[in-house]
Amino acid sequence: ADVKGRPCEDFCVLQHSNRRHNISISFFRICVITLAEAHPLLRSGKTIKSINYQISANCSRLQNKVSGKSKRGAQFLTELAPLCRISSSDGEEYTIYSCIRGRLIEVNENILSNPALLQEKPSTEGYIAVVLPKFEESKSITQGLLTQKEYEEVLLKRRNASS
Repeated sequence: ADVKGRPCEDFCVLQHSNRRHNISISFFRICVITLAEAHPLLRSGKTIKSINYQISANCSRLQNKVSGKSKRGAQFLTELAPLCRISSSDGEEYTIYSCIRGRLIEVNENILSNPALLQEKPSTEGYIAVVLPKFEESKSITQGLLTQKEYEEVLLKRRNASS
């Protein structure tokens, strides 16, 4: 919620736990980064003009090339590493951040040609990126995130504060 102190610019991290070697204790968590329901791009009826994975002159998330089981070549991200920038038709620009420390497994190139997916299906086909936290850090990283219930409490507090 309120990533980098920007009110309502919330992101959602969906986790999928996988077992490794059929040992229930040993797992890793793939994290899918999406827009949260309160993000201005979803709540205000804005039209998305463009999505750009070019972060700087020397860094494009589209150049992320991952190979093998150990995900060689994946770009390493910190929690506040930008994933992309989204421009809306009213001139606003939103930077979408990783929120998770780990390796960038993939970005969703489908939203480049069909940006409406971000708004119509944000938690499925309209996801932004997939990040894989380091195995030994995955539990501590994800414990710092809000649960759905905690996020709903944040939304309720916002509604009460604006009333």
